[in-house]
Amino acid sequence: MPTPLQPVYIQLDADTTLRMITEQDAQPLFALIDQNRVHLRQWLPWLDTTRTVQDELAFIRNIHIQHREHRGFACVIWYKGQAAGTIGYHSIDWRDRKVEIGYWLGAQFQGRGLMTKACRAMVTYAFDQIKLNKVEIRCAVGNTRSCAIPQRLGFKVEGIIRQAEWLYDHYVDLVLYSMRAHHWQK
Repeated sequence: MPTPLQPVYIQLDADTTLRMITEQDAQPLFALIDQNRVHLRQWLPWLDTTRTVQDELAFIRNIHIQHREHRGFACVIWYKGQAAGTIGYHSIDWRDRKVEIGYWLGAQFQGRGLMTKACRAMVTYAFDQIKLNKVEIRCAVGNTRSCAIPQRLGFKVEGIIRQAEWLYDHYVDLVLYSMRAHHWQK
């Protein structure tokens, strides 16, 4: 039986919070996506399907269904009152007690440690609150900023998944990082 997923609000530091995504977040998130299309398009395959606020709202509604079904959730990373990006659990595998974390951050918010703090909080939540055994993160091989986060947090490289994701006009290889509960150091 899946562990019920409670609403998430985590104060990361004086300026930064994680809050479970709501429909009211569609406009600020879409604006952030729209401002960062070129930046995000380098590594994320969903930009062409997020063209309007209504597209972002549909995504958020799907996340709410996922949450109600105890399969995962997503949070907005708020920095000084601004939406900076998102982080979330891709579908939780309750049988094997593992989850994959996905994230993105607007270019103007990089270099402040926001995603490392957010990722640390989500990993801790996975292990302490919902008692999972393993957290995975997949990053494109050339995405050094994204790869630095699991490396910084002590994740181990499990391997390279070759041609794992179609990115508009080519395949990209993904590095699979993992952390097990008994190795996690908050």
